Amino acid sequence: MQPSKAAASLSRVILPGQTIGIIGGGQLGRMMALSAKAMGYRVAVLDPNPDSPCGQVADQKVVAPYSSTEAMEQLAGISDVVTYEFENIDEEALEIASRLTWVPQGTKLLSIAKDRIEEKSAITNAGLPVAPYKPTSTTIELSNAIKELGFPCVVKTARGGYDGKGQYVVRDVKEINAAAELLKQGACVVERWVPFKKEISVITARSTHGETAVFPVAENIHNDNILHQTIVPARISNDEAEKAREMAVQLADALGMVGTLAVEMFLMEDGSIYINEIAPRPHNSGHFTIEACETSQFAQHIRAVCNLPLGRTALLKSAVMVNVLGEHQKKLLGNLLELKDWNIHLYGKSEAKTGRKMGHATLLRKTSEKALFEIEKSGIWPGRQAAEIGKQEEIIQ
Repeated sequence: MQPSKAAASLSRVILPGQTIGIIGGGQLGRMMALSAKAMGYRVAVLDPNPDSPCGQVADQKVVAPYSSTEAMEQLAGISDVVTYEFENIDEEALEIASRLTWVPQGTKLLSIAKDRIEEKSAITNAGLPVAPYKPTSTTIELSNAIKELGFPCVVKTARGGYDGKGQYVVRDVKEINAAAELLKQGACVVERWVPFKKEISVITARSTHGETAVFPVAENIHNDNILHQTIVPARISNDEAEKAREMAVQLADALGMVGTLAVEMFLMEDGSIYINEIAPRPHNSGHFTIEACETSQFAQHIRAVCNLPLGRTALLKSAVMVNVLGEHQKKLLGNLLELKDWNIHLYGKSEAKTGRKMGHATLLRKTSEKALFEIEKSGIWPGRQAAEIGKQEEIIQ
């Protein structure tokens, strides 16, 4: 009797020396590849950029659009397992790859994470709370949803959009028409603005046989809708942190997730938590794990998709991660000799553009307050710390 497909997946292990295919050549793919190569794996990458950050460190490159079925077949043909660094991938192309090689993450979670309507439905079906919302596809539906949910609220495109793109904060009735412009890109979600105390995130890894490992809860500070800093441990109570971790694991189990799942959350003043968004791959808010945890999120992801035992996630020291955007890189490099005990990662991107993520720095210190002080004192991010105070008031006023 032949073993079932599920049983075969449970017993399948990808060992060092074999090849991991990565769809997406950005910085997440690069750090994933570096972890894989440190463990002894070979890496192939599919990306349209011949000099992508991941391609610079990969063993093999497939240079082609992500939608190319021929390229996906080529990647699958040279890979023993295929994973991805972002969710906006053509599902049909990935399904083709899964017929040729092992794609343990499958396409179901991919389709959920790339569509905010599907995402919120999946979260609520898992028995977890999200901010009140309404899906809309016409201007009449959008106007009615805004009036029902009240001001302020946030209109987001159901598909696409990141770092604040594809979003509009509606503060009064005069802004409805401007928000309706987003409908030209397709269906949208209208969310009630929730006056959160903290933005937090939890990253959990899950193997094909259901083993889970959860990283410490991170506190996130955004500027202009782009993640600016991640503070670990999050400055919240133990009960709140435990609740956040339990919610992340509950969601990962409900989704049958394999690999890494980042869960972004809003912590309210009364201790309640809403889930905001999910990402089925390593996440910007998990970069601190490279130096600050026993196992990084990238090494953990490789372990999960290769069906190896997951590593320990204990926090070794308080840490702050700060993003290096295009407008910061020149000053960072100019101050490099003065930045003692900073763990600096640059991603190999050729052009430094304003708002573009060029790298990050992680500071491990006795307390997160000391790390925050050093970051502010460096002068590389002038005035950034002030954004932590009153950020929500600025958005809704």
